[in-house]
Amino acid sequence: MNEREATAQQTAGQQTAPAIVVSAMTKAGEQFMKQLLVKGLPFMAVTNSVAERQQLAKLGVGSILLVNTIDPDTWERPERPVGKAFLFESSLSLCCRYLRMIRKWTDQPVYVVTGRTHGRLIYKGLGADHILHVQTGGLGSLLE
Repeated sequence: MNEREATAQQTAGQQTAPAIVVSAMTKAGEQFMKQLLVKGLPFMAVTNSVAERQQLAKLGVGSILLVNTIDPDTWERPERPVGKAFLFESSLSLCCRYLRMIRKWTDQPVYVVTGRTHGRLIYKGLGADHILHVQTGGLGSLLE
């Protein structure tokens, strides 16, 4: 196998491997995405905002899903398989919408990362497997 074929095979493998899904426009979320980029782990960022999509692109995120969080009829599964999901709460209502959407896409664990103490039962009821209370950082161990 020559170098070109090996690169094509590796790229194809990365496209079919389940990707981590991250909604992350918080300080902790940005740090988490930087860790994913450094480790070379496949992930997709999800956002409902064109401005956030531009911020994500500036961070170096290559795969960004721009979604309509208002209309559940538009919540189609991405072409790429979805693995674990990490939802960084910036607002309760938006995090709930992302959770409802992403829970349909994967049977893998879904983590909600929040700095607040409210919402635990709501998130669990919508399908979150884990609710993590953190302010910033300290999430590198989740990637192992």
